[in-house]
Amino acid sequence: MSFLEILRFAVRGVTANKLRSALTMLGVLIGVGAVILLVAVGNGSAQQIADRIAALGTNTLTVQSTSRGGSSNTAITVQTAEALQDPVLAPDVKSVSPVVSTSATITYQGTDHSVQQFVGTYPSYFTASNTPVGTGAAFTGDDLAQGRRVVLIGTTVAEELFAGTDPIGQQVTVSGALFTVVGVLDEKSATSGFQDANDVAVAPLTAVQQALTGYGAVSSVIVEAASTDKVDDVQAQIATILDQRLKVSATSGGNSSTPYRIQNASQLLETQTETANTFTVLLGAVAGISLLVGGIGITNIMLVTVTERTREIGIRKALGAPRRAILTQFLAEATMLSLIGGGLGVAAALIGSQFSIVGIKPVIVPSSIALALGVSVAIGLFFGSVPASRAAGLRPIDALRYE
Repeated sequence: MSFLEILRFAVRGVTANKLRSALTMLGVLIGVGAVILLVAVGNGSAQQIADRIAALGTNTLTVQSTSRGGSSNTAITVQTAEALQDPVLAPDVKSVSPVVSTSATITYQGTDHSVQQFVGTYPSYFTASNTPVGTGAAFTGDDLAQGRRVVLIGTTVAEELFAGTDPIGQQVTVSGALFTVVGVLDEKSATSGFQDANDVAVAPLTAVQQALTGYGAVSSVIVEAASTDKVDDVQAQIATILDQRLKVSATSGGNSSTPYRIQNASQLLETQTETANTFTVLLGAVAGISLLVGGIGITNIMLVTVTERTREIGIRKALGAPRRAILTQFLAEATMLSLIGGGLGVAAALIGSQFSIVGIKPVIVPSSIALALGVSVAIGLFFGSVPASRAAGLRPIDALRYE
């Protein structure tokens, strides 16, 4: 029996009951589409995280306190941050930007908007964090020194509060305090999950501390190195200064007991990538379960098909069809169901990847397409082997008697 004849019989068997075949392929379609799309979501999340970390620049380090409770001996304060810009102990530090961050409600002419990141910092923050100003101007060192209540807002804030109105020069109320909008930040394309990178406001540190957060510890310190190749030197230099300022003993320096953590862009990227990869594997495993369910559906349908076509099998065997021909025919039918369903699943995943899912733009991984299609074919062969063997093992006399 030639390959074309086996294929012709398989097509006839699949199309004999179109609705049943379509429902079987739907199970495989959902499984394959879910695997590809969920892996794409995990990959897209990792890509967005990488973009956001890369946007900070390769010559930027972030210092954060690891101590809980804000002890005065271990908390990183503005004075501690300013001590990092020491021309003798840290000659390779270009700028230091202490950062405080809080959530706040901004009100303009009766319209409220809740901002999750209301940042207080220094003018050097805009360059160090790669946060350029789109319209208007950044606040100055004089604004910082005088504690002027001026603020720059992200594009999301501008759209929510000032639709159709130029926000520059307008006064807004931030948790009861008046601030004047002096600029709008450039739009950022990267978001992560539910967090919008453009839903942000940046003001002088002194004004934010006075009006919103108080004069306690800072949330973090962004340190800009003089050049990319000086990052490791800067990390060692600021560690030395922090050890002195925070009274860290030589025996604990550099281990997990230190009250601070210094991370550069490559370390942040490595940590976030590991987390994103774990997330992607988990999503793929969950989606793989649906693909397994689709394979079980193929077994069920093929068993029903064998039962319905028992007389046909008996006639073919009585006419001399070998066991191999019967086995190959039913394996071909099962594989055809899984392959067509898998192809449609790939198409559905490619269409779904054009839309954002929970704020993440899926990024298709080509290897996941090949893997999902390969698994779908393997599922057709594996789950189709049981009913195919049953069909091939029927005795002609029993099959011909079957009603």
